[in-house]
Amino acid sequence: MFKIFAENRQARYNYHIIETFEAGMVLTGPEVKSVRNGKSELKDGYAHIEGREVFMENVHISPYEKARCVDYNPQRKRKLLLHRSQINKLTGRVQEKGLTLIPLRIYLNNGVLKVALGLAKGKRRGDKREDIKKRDAEREIRRAIKSPHT
Repeated sequence: MFKIFAENRQARYNYHIIETFEAGMVLTGPEVKSVRNGKSELKDGYAHIEGREVFMENVHISPYEKARCVDYNPQRKRKLLLHRSQINKLTGRVQEKGLTLIPLRIYLNNGVLKVALGLAKGKRRGDKREDIKKRDAEREIRRAIKSPHT
């Protein structure tokens, strides 16, 4: 059973998600407690590959209230844990034009915090408009099916 602590709702609106990967995160103890309390934000986050390691940046994890951290940076660079074969695959795919790694959600999987990474390609403005039209049409269809016509 998964418990989602943070979700990037704008990701599916701004990007075409091609493939998703599950990665572990290297966090400190107070960061884990803060994430479990729902004090994290993925909105502007992204991931990149440096050498043979994957890092997540610009993900905000608020400081834990009861921790004694003096010099804490809530948006520090955090290492992600992936298998070597996954990193090699991602390295090849990210070098393609216009593909990037976006954190989609932080969740608990069998007692371990994980992040779902999406290999994504940015949408153009027209694509976003089409998605809005599709969503509105589906909403109207569901509304028409629910309400009985007399």
